[in-house]
Amino acid sequence: MNFDSQSAHWDDEKRTKRAKIIAEQIAAAVELKAHDRALEFGCGTGLISFNLYDKVREIVCVDTSKGMIDVLNTKIRQHNIRNMVACHADIQGDDPLVPQYEVVYTSMALHHILDIETTLARLYQLLKPEGALCIVDLDEEDGSFHKADPDFIGHNGFNQQELKQVLAKIGFGALASHTFYHDTKQVAGGVLPYSLFIMVGRK
Repeated sequence: MNFDSQSAHWDDEKRTKRAKIIAEQIAAAVELKAHDRALEFGCGTGLISFNLYDKVREIVCVDTSKGMIDVLNTKIRQHNIRNMVACHADIQGDDPLVPQYEVVYTSMALHHILDIETTLARLYQLLKPEGALCIVDLDEEDGSFHKADPDFIGHNGFNQQELKQVLAKIGFGALASHTFYHDTKQVAGGVLPYSLFIMVGRK
């Protein structure tokens, strides 16, 4: 999927409303505190973090799409936000990130990554001891969600128990998850119901 080309029109009404609901779930699940440093992995245009920046000391937002980061940087400047930083970076590559975060969260990004274990292990490294990882993503589905994207090569959502096993293998504990969001998406041939889960693990 070419997120650079989609970035200028990404912030539609549906995504914006969904982001507010997701952000509320994240804030409650990890009990965000005013002194926390947070990292959003796969931030896109920052829709989630724009609902959370006033709850923490700092948010670093990273994405591999330069187009998304450019849009986010414009929004940060327009709103004069002082505690959000947007970085065009690949956390698997030569990036400047160091293990300094009390919270790492990601929303609707993990299913785009083939090697999730390597990515999740890197996020584990970036957390401080007892820090929390929060994942919001698609419940397992039959592939219809990305049917209109012929170049999509990620995961068709996740089985929550199987994902917990991956996280436990890496070292995460106190794992908990539940489905919290139900919606529909227009796809070729009709309307597709889908759901999102939230999962939290501690370092």
